[in-house]
Amino acid sequence: MGSSKINLNLSAYKLFEKLCANPEEYSVTVEKIKCGSVLVDAGLEAKGGFFAGEIITEICLGGLGQVKIFPVQYEDVVLPSVYVQTDHPAISTLGSQFAGWQIKVEGYSAIGSGPARAIALKPKKLYRKLNYSEQADKAVLVLETEKKPPEEAILMIAEKCNVKPENVYIVMFSTTSLAGSTQVSGRIVETGLHKLERLGLDPLIVTSAWGYAPIIPLHPKSGEAMGRTNDAILYGGTANYIVDFEDDQLLESIVKQAPSSSSKMMQEARELAKKNPRFLDIFEEAGFDFYKIDPNIFAPAIVSVNNLRTGNTFRAGRLDVPVMKESLGL
Repeated sequence: MGSSKINLNLSAYKLFEKLCANPEEYSVTVEKIKCGSVLVDAGLEAKGGFFAGEIITEICLGGLGQVKIFPVQYEDVVLPSVYVQTDHPAISTLGSQFAGWQIKVEGYSAIGSGPARAIALKPKKLYRKLNYSEQADKAVLVLETEKKPPEEAILMIAEKCNVKPENVYIVMFSTTSLAGSTQVSGRIVETGLHKLERLGLDPLIVTSAWGYAPIIPLHPKSGEAMGRTNDAILYGGTANYIVDFEDDQLLESIVKQAPSSSSKMMQEARELAKKNPRFLDIFEEAGFDFYKIDPNIFAPAIVSVNNLRTGNTFRAGRLDVPVMKESLGL
């Protein structure tokens, strides 16, 4: 049941207002539609960019994380990389940033992330684990999509969040855009924490977290762009966590399973190809069906966990720059 001092939607709304107040600076367009909702195009028809990618990632985090972009050298390649840090890892990443709401109406589908999920409780099981829910008169949602949502979808979002349609605020982008690519790489901490949670680690014992991942150059085809953004995290991402855990031995065994390379499907694909495969190759092998992909693949290349109880740090995984370079077309 959420802290009275934390409201993800209200914190994110302040950033949304900043985005709307400076559309030229962020290379976005702002539209108030018939039902009163406000839509920000950050990468469909609008250009978007690094600035938009930064603030959208912070909106996804419910205003409880800081995001910066800086260059990182990966062997002989220098790439812009997103750095994310938060002192509220469970709520900001799993409770807000996680892409856990499939928006679907006739003729339209999109992947929803951001703090509106905490009102609609999407998915409910996760919020029970986090012991968190939220009430707010404003709902802020970020959509990964190829087109603007119809009014029917927005009215459904308003109903699920129990707010008036004029109090629904949506940011939209495609993964083919720079803002979209930036915010996907900005999920580096969330991706790792979600994997740790799947392995049995209570996310509420994680006190702080940080990480970074490269922003892979763009591609005009959505399938290729999706593959590249996944490669950025699976092969180029590093995530770090501080936890308060009672058992070092158990913690070490969890961390060993946390990187993307620990996935059984990844290991089988590597044996078959005699190298680490690009995510697009894995996706193709699964018949382009996400539900046939081992969910344990979705994790950073490197995961590091520092235990406050003992001072010990456990680290597993490694970067695979050759696969990233192949994803770049180099």
